[in-house]
Amino acid sequence: MGSLFRSEEMTLCQLFLQSEAAYACVSELGELGLVQFRDLNPDVNAFQRKFVNEVRRCDEMERKLRYLEKEIRRDGIPMLEIPGECPEAPQPREMIDLEATFEKLENELREVNQNAEALKRNYLELTELKHILRKTQVFFDEMADPSREEEQVTLLGEEGLMAGGQALKLGFVAGVILRERIPAFERMLWRACRGNVFLRQAEIDTPLEDPSSSDQVYKSVFIIFFQGDQLKTRVKKICEGFRATLYPCPEAPADRREMAMGVMTRIEDLNTVLGQTQDHRHRVLVAAAKNIKNWFVKVRKIKAIYHTLNLFNLDVTQKCLIAECWVPALDMETIQLALRRGTERSGSSVPPILNRMETLEDPPTYNRNNKFTIAFQNLIYAYGVATYREVNPAPYTIITFPFLFAVMFGDLGHGALMAAFGFWMCYKEKPLQAKKIDSEIWNIFFGGRYIILLMGLFSMYTGLIYNDIFSKSLNIFGSSWQNNYNKTFLAENKLLQLNPDSEDYLQVPYPFGIDPVWQLAEANKIIFMNAYKMKISIIIGVFHMLFGVCLSLWNHIYFKRRISIYVEFIPQIIFLTLLFFYMVLLMFIKWVSYGATPGHFGEEDYVKTSSFCAPSILITFINMMLFKTDENTRPKCDPTMFAGQIGLQKFFVIVALLCVPVMLFGKPYFIMQERKKRALQGQQPLAETAENGTAGGAPVPASHHHDEDISEVFIHQAIHTIEYVLGSISHTASYLRLWALSLAHAQLAEVAWNMLLRKGLMSGGYEGGVFLYVVFAGWAAISISILVLMEGLSAFLHTLRLHWVEFQSKFYAGEGYLFQPFSFEVILDSAGQGEE
Repeated sequence: MGSLFRSEEMTLCQLFLQSEAAYACVSELGELGLVQFRDLNPDVNAFQRKFVNEVRRCDEMERKLRYLEKEIRRDGIPMLEIPGECPEAPQPREMIDLEATFEKLENELREVNQNAEALKRNYLELTELKHILRKTQVFFDEMADPSREEEQVTLLGEEGLMAGGQALKLGFVAGVILRERIPAFERMLWRACRGNVFLRQAEIDTPLEDPSSSDQVYKSVFIIFFQGDQLKTRVKKICEGFRATLYPCPEAPADRREMAMGVMTRIEDLNTVLGQTQDHRHRVLVAAAKNIKNWFVKVRKIKAIYHTLNLFNLDVTQKCLIAECWVPALDMETIQLALRRGTERSGSSVPPILNRMETLEDPPTYNRNNKFTIAFQNLIYAYGVATYREVNPAPYTIITFPFLFAVMFGDLGHGALMAAFGFWMCYKEKPLQAKKIDSEIWNIFFGGRYIILLMGLFSMYTGLIYNDIFSKSLNIFGSSWQNNYNKTFLAENKLLQLNPDSEDYLQVPYPFGIDPVWQLAEANKIIFMNAYKMKISIIIGVFHMLFGVCLSLWNHIYFKRRISIYVEFIPQIIFLTLLFFYMVLLMFIKWVSYGATPGHFGEEDYVKTSSFCAPSILITFINMMLFKTDENTRPKCDPTMFAGQIGLQKFFVIVALLCVPVMLFGKPYFIMQERKKRALQGQQPLAETAENGTAGGAPVPASHHHDEDISEVFIHQAIHTIEYVLGSISHTASYLRLWALSLAHAQLAEVAWNMLLRKGLMSGGYEGGVFLYVVFAGWAAISISILVLMEGLSAFLHTLRLHWVEFQSKFYAGEGYLFQPFSFEVILDSAGQGEE
């Protein structure tokens, strides 16, 4: 759990493996997922590495598996998921068996597919011929009709009808063409043959299957009558150009009938053979579908192992592989055990050697996470990966993130809807994960299910504090206010206020949250809630920023940056405390010192502590910064909130301003002094040792102050000082977004209620019930889509900004890089997502 607060201590190790045992050892490390290997051959081309042939063999196996998978998906055969645990990476000798199996399956499937395609093509031709014989019979009957003699005269001419005492007959070709090509085909025939051909066509009602693409296509039968060989050649070329298929068609009706009977017999035989071919193909694919997921895992594991082995170096004897890797210091024993298991599995007699190495390189950042914390950690990583061993904001974000969100989203009803959705995703976690839904939006929501659950629960809490549920209030404990006006007076006066100094107020506050009577206060409800939420926002913001500055102290102490404590942390905390924390204290002093004076309303002895004399905190703070004192326009009131306030405020401002030059010049001055000492003594300066000191024996990111020009150090420090001083002001104001979004959410909820549901509830009779049903549907849709989803997203983004900018900028550098171990689990997950 300690690594949640600060990243794991990492160590660079050198690993020596015997060539025979290297595969098994890397396989065990892949199952463990705790080792990040470095590339020791960065200048070597990928095609010149030792195990490039094995990687190519794996690529080839993967290609064959993808081909099998495509065929299985095309047939709609379900692929069995891997039961229980994933299979282990097979031994190198098993690669030959896997290759032979995949080769056999691919060849068999390709052969079956080729035979099936040839049979389908033959079947298509016979089917088209069947339709031609059936449709052309009608065309021939029409041409034999005496009424068609005029068309023959047009084609043959009157003299050509009789030649040598015998009747001349028209030549013809018959075939099949795609239906959408018919108009262009007809135009081309007419233009090319100058109207000397006669085209008849009929549509084939049933779609035909294209054997190459398996698509259903619509075709038409056509027959073209013409005279002479020249036209015949021209017609055939046009048919060829339009990819029409021509078929022989006998002239005699008896021959056509005989051919049709033969075609039908052959079609029946083909149907039988095609069915047997498809059954055989289906059996092959069903057998492959049972194991294909298993095979994919095995091949990807083998490929990952050889990819990793390509990062290793060979020693001079070619019998030993040398690797360098980052490992968590706490897991050294676990890694040693895994290496031992791999050596035993390979049957090697030489044990692997794992040595720690000293390095000045920045180690990777590794935070152990579980399914609950990983979502919050990803929010931090989206800003930047923590510098090695830097304070991790994630554990604090688990509480502060949903709380700040809830301050903006506070509504018991909307929070309950959000919490219910988050709870459902958490409760159905395993079934939903098993479905492997590939929707990107769904995966974002599902990945943040615990964040959504906490945001909903916290929103329910703040909704109770605000006493707000769908813009209405709950009167659980009974209001502390009572109405002492009679009905006549109430009817005559629309705007009335209840006086807290009178019997209108019971002098006992509402036990929990806001009194429900404020729901009825149309005149000053917003004024009261604004003042309340505005002050709460500033209080929360100042405490949040103070906490961030305090976390920077933890960083300085851990990294032994002694000078940073003196010239950065102490001036920063003093500056923030004396100005903004003092403003928060003024708010509490105002709440405690001024209020109702029951029974003494208007009396001079009590007026100084009444709300009449309560000063404006904002005006007081502005006057404090400007060293200004306003003239007391209320003689009955004290000019200050407590004795010595003016002098104390001046002292606070002067001390806060003196902190600025300390932050600006302190560190550069110290570095200059240490450089002078180094120049005189010729040794490492203490300041830089303090800056770069190690903790727990682990290397830390080196500071480069001693390599920089002193002017660059001044510029760097000036930027940070200006950013902090101006940021303290702007960041404090930035927390007012808590008030602004809370107000907007409450007002939108109230508008939705008043404009829709209230009108539905006020309608009566049978029609009113129907109207209420329709209105409730609209109100519910607006509540979920706008008030929960859109407002929730808006509050989420504002909360994210408050954490990234206002909170993390006080202590979090985020200049590290992630620990990315060699892990089969991660590799298989990314491969699975890539497929989807």
